[in-house]
Amino acid sequence: MCKTARVVTYLFAGLLALSAVPAASQSNPVSIDTSTRNSVLIEVPPISIAQLDAALAPDPSLSGIADVPLVADIRPIGSLTFANSASVVGPVTLYGPENTEIAEPDAKPMRPYASFGEDVATIKWELAAVAAYYAAINVPKLFDDPQWPSFQSEGWFGVNTNNVGVDKLAHTYSTYVVSEILYARLKHKTGGAPGIQYTAAALASGIMAGTELFDAIEPTSGWSWEDFAMNTAGAGLSILRNSVPGLDQKLDFRLMIRPNDDIYTTSGKEHFQQQRYFFALKLAGFEAFKRSPFRFVELHAGYHGDDFLLEDRAAGIRPKRHIFVGLGLNLRELFFRDAKRPVGRAVGEVLDYFQLPYTAAHVHITE
Repeated sequence: MCKTARVVTYLFAGLLALSAVPAASQSNPVSIDTSTRNSVLIEVPPISIAQLDAALAPDPSLSGIADVPLVADIRPIGSLTFANSASVVGPVTLYGPENTEIAEPDAKPMRPYASFGEDVATIKWELAAVAAYYAAINVPKLFDDPQWPSFQSEGWFGVNTNNVGVDKLAHTYSTYVVSEILYARLKHKTGGAPGIQYTAAALASGIMAGTELFDAIEPTSGWSWEDFAMNTAGAGLSILRNSVPGLDQKLDFRLMIRPNDDIYTTSGKEHFQQQRYFFALKLAGFEAFKRSPFRFVELHAGYHGDDFLLEDRAAGIRPKRHIFVGLGLNLRELFFRDAKRPVGRAVGEVLDYFQLPYTAAHVHITE
């Protein structure tokens, strides 16, 4: 039997074994997955030696398969190991087109649609950790001369607003990142079950609404409907990014910090002046650029403000609002595209939300 015949036989064996295993035992599948052309997706559950032997038994329907010609661009692309709790068989060599890549997902098999309560129970500890963080930074307000809850209109991006709208984008970004964290944990634990993007966004919105309640009792602040609306926008952006297939590979919403003498100033309003929020369109997410040097390039469009500090206004300096465009380096594609270690993958994930300073060139198109 020629090499091609053996390859096809092994693939048929995997598919036959798949049908022989009860659904409840199909855990930890191995995927051959790639976003390149001519790729395939095959899931093979754990199988026993007996099941593999049965699948590889002589089958009259496979007669004549040795006549299949060997395609020139077929090459070994990796291997699979069939295993269950009692035995291991493999590795079995797999063959495929030259551009095929192999990735073993760490997510569990996708479960059927679950209720909102079941989703919450799935990530109860992660949710508790996020809620505890926001409680830790907000509960002290209860002991700092709190007032009866009040409302306050803060405006949007006007030149006369406190922070020319940068604080509004901070609300959008915070809710967006919390939604993304909860979505990632739900995806990991459910295998990407349908509807989890809505659960993550709803939970993030609830947490951020709670922080707005704490603002309502501050003597110098109040419940801001503008903040609430921008929180909702961040949750909605997360839903959109995780609902449209492939959008997360093409579009990010990021923060870049411009360092100052303190690197990052945490008190007062200076930190708002250091923040730049922008969308990054990643050329690596488009088929036309995946094999070209342009995959390391991103197109940026965003907003930041200058000269809106109290001392600037006292000196008569007019606040500046900058819409900018530019180019940036896709650091994840450059350094962590094929990261195998958990640390490398984690750093790559962070770079979807945070741009290191001095890795992008931006030009103001306003003021």
